[in-house]
Amino acid sequence: MPAAKQNTNAYCFIDASNLFYGGFKAMGWKVDYKKLKDYLATKYGVKKLFYYGGIETYGFEFDTASIGDCPINDIVNYLEDWLEKGRDTLSEAEIILLGRHIARAKFYRMLASFGYILKLKPVKYIRDEEGRMTKKANCDVDLTFDAMRLANEYGKFVLLSGDGDFEILLKYFDESGKEVVILSNPDHTAKNLKKRFQKQYKNFEEIRPSIEYIEVDVTKSE
Repeated sequence: MPAAKQNTNAYCFIDASNLFYGGFKAMGWKVDYKKLKDYLATKYGVKKLFYYGGIETYGFEFDTASIGDCPINDIVNYLEDWLEKGRDTLSEAEIILLGRHIARAKFYRMLASFGYILKLKPVKYIRDEEGRMTKKANCDVDLTFDAMRLANEYGKFVLLSGDGDFEILLKYFDESGKEVVILSNPDHTAKNLKKRFQKQYKNFEEIRPSIEYIEVDVTKSE
């Protein structure tokens, strides 16, 4: 009886809130997401990339199925319409903030055009015991759910996150024979992950030359 064919597919799961916490200020450089996708495909054979993060919706309600992705085009259109209708009633600060959120939504739309599968959650505002408002769009459960739900489709699990809460998921995959790869910002990576997965862990700085966004000075003459 022939041996079962090994699953060589690789899926990548990106925890944006952890990986890119603080953005440019945290890492000191920007990621080129087209380069990142190409790098993951070339280096690890990644076939699908799932991107988990939060998005400001200004009341736009969307309730995708448990296995659906985010209706990003509808959200962009809604936010732009909201801005246009509110120019006479919103304050300058509110217009600036809304503009930033529209830019973020368009960034997500760009990722979708690159082939990223968007798994976005509306940002929620929660008041703590001292009356302070905090933003929340935790996607750990969503990422774990998808990773387990799709586990039979891939043999290599590539995680872009340093969140220690994923240790149990990583241990399960590792112990069950699935290949595990972790890429993350070392400043936001839990010690338990670095210790437990030393051989499978790669410092994000190590791949900087392959994925860094380089701005082109269009004003510079050739």
